[in-house]
Amino acid sequence: MADMVVGKDKCGEQRLVSLPLSRIRVIMKSSPEVSSINQEALVLTAKATELFVQYLATYSYRHGSGKEKKALTYSDLSNTAEESETFQFLADILPKKILASKYLKMLKEKREEEEEENNNDETDDDEAES
Repeated sequence: MADMVVGKDKCGEQRLVSLPLSRIRVIMKSSPEVSSINQEALVLTAKATELFVQYLATYSYRHGSGKEKKALTYSDLSNTAEESETFQFLADILPKKILASKYLKMLKEKREEEEEENNNDETDDDEAES
């Protein structure tokens, strides 16, 4: 079950962190530069992550087709990552979905282009030797 941290902020209101802190700790410790993690840093990282995910979801919902369907879809998220400069760093993590047949066709075309380039390079080398 997810770790829940309940604390009080400066105003005395309760705040809740709903992401599992144990997982966040594991992710943070996976970095070789990190030896120990302060509990406060862990909670703040969790809260910042929650706010980031909320902002990404809200932005994607407002700028995507999900508004019409009243649902947030993967394609909304991937379009946001691809089109928004703010979220451009997520483009590799949230790629657009394509059919396997289209992907295989793209791979075949890429191989053919590389073979043509290699053949042209060999032809150029042969002509240079003559």
